[in-house]
Amino acid sequence: MSRTSGTHETADRVLALHLPELDDTVGSGISERGGIQPGTGPGRIAHSGTERGGDGDGSSAGVEPRTRRWEHALEAIDAVVPGMEPLRIGLCAARARGPARYYGGETAAAESLVALAADLGYARARAAVASGRFAAEQAACTGSALDDPAAPRVRVVPETLTADFLSPLPVGLATDPELAEVLAGLGILTLGAFAALPEGAVLERFGTTGSNAHRLARGLDPKHAPPPSAAARRRFCTALDFEPPLDDAERLAFACRAHAEGFIDELAGYGLVCTELRIEFIDDRGARHERQWAHPSRFTDADVVNRIRWQAAGMHPHEIERSGSGIAEIRLTPVRIAHAADHEPGLWSDAPNERIHHHLTRVQGLLGYRGVGTGELLGGRLSADRQHLVPWGVPTRGAAHARPRAGPWPGRLDGALPSTVFADPPRVRLLDREGCTVRIDREELLGADPARLQRPGSDASAVEAWSAPWPLRERWWAGGEDASRTKAAHSGARFRLQVLLEGGEAWLLRCEQSPTDRSWGWVAEGRYD
Repeated sequence: MSRTSGTHETADRVLALHLPELDDTVGSGISERGGIQPGTGPGRIAHSGTERGGDGDGSSAGVEPRTRRWEHALEAIDAVVPGMEPLRIGLCAARARGPARYYGGETAAAESLVALAADLGYARARAAVASGRFAAEQAACTGSALDDPAAPRVRVVPETLTADFLSPLPVGLATDPELAEVLAGLGILTLGAFAALPEGAVLERFGTTGSNAHRLARGLDPKHAPPPSAAARRRFCTALDFEPPLDDAERLAFACRAHAEGFIDELAGYGLVCTELRIEFIDDRGARHERQWAHPSRFTDADVVNRIRWQAAGMHPHEIERSGSGIAEIRLTPVRIAHAADHEPGLWSDAPNERIHHHLTRVQGLLGYRGVGTGELLGGRLSADRQHLVPWGVPTRGAAHARPRAGPWPGRLDGALPSTVFADPPRVRLLDREGCTVRIDREELLGADPARLQRPGSDASAVEAWSAPWPLRERWWAGGEDASRTKAAHSGARFRLQVLLEGGEAWLLRCEQSPTDRSWGWVAEGRYD
């Protein structure tokens, strides 16, 4: 919990105790700098081979002894410092205010825990006090992997030095691996560099997850509750059987209405919402047909029914042939759930977004899953290749991740982009003053000055200005017939040209070979409005 003193926000002081002998992240999740690596960070329980089988052999013989030892240690710790909360096996923490008052200071409270741990046989135990649970956890775990008898077993980080203590640590300690990778690509490698970013900008760019990580990097506690664990998600998995099996999408959707409503109501009873859902169809032959669906906000029972209908209607014909007489069971699994409080509409300016989502969802229900799309800008060289429509409700990050806009994309169009892009570029004629088609010469320059542009269905327009042509070469490494023709300097290449017409209209043209007769000509790639 964080508190505000005047205009300065600080986190509560936290006392943490680490028992490396029980913590299986030591030696695997601890870096050379001593911090916990992503995947074993705050609030996460690691599942390594040691936990599964004690010695990593995959058996269960080693789990119970280690778990029982941890439970016995917690009982003894609770007698010295009541209320210690286990964060994972081998690590626990509690607010330091009460123990510090009882033992006469934070250092004395930490020393009492270390002495108790030594009596229990944990000679490498380490206790720490810092502002915030995250900082206390890092202070307690840093250096614990080193079996150094001379290393201090108690560390107290003053409140004013919490940010300095966290600053050199890797940014991945406070973030998930995906966000850590993004930040590393931006050159943000330490918690100090991340903490220096404006909080509002981080929230706007990376959402709640990024905002929580940013607060941890500054030595504060998250404002938003962490997302529910995988165990919590598994609790809400539900299934519905059909006898006889159903083979019609509409009948299947109708039969699932009450089940979908119960699924959403059960989540709501725990103050949770589902933002990503896996739907599995199991036919009477045991074949499984599954798909994962995401939602831009949160699923309602109507949204779940629509996804069931779309998934059933969109099954490939060969899947239908293998599905026997129909679907015998449906399973709903929440892949991502979040606290409902994080998805409540705000007091200001949220109503239009809710109305837009409501109406687009209704239209999508009438037209089908792909009837309503959201535009996404991908990486690429040609304007048409950079356009991608994803169905409404599906996150747009998937294709953009596969084809990032950052490139490099040699020959791409920089600066102003056409407002209209033709999926099937129409053939046009770019003429010189003599009425001949303007060609690209061996020097990859215009063979004559453009004078007129002839477009299908319209009169020729005078050309007032034009850019220099620039080549666009793709898959030049593949070789082939064109690659062997060294006489033509631009064999296999395409050329772009921007022209400004007399009336102020601007066009993006492309000179390329026709796929039918292999003749060179001009097409209109896009128009500037």
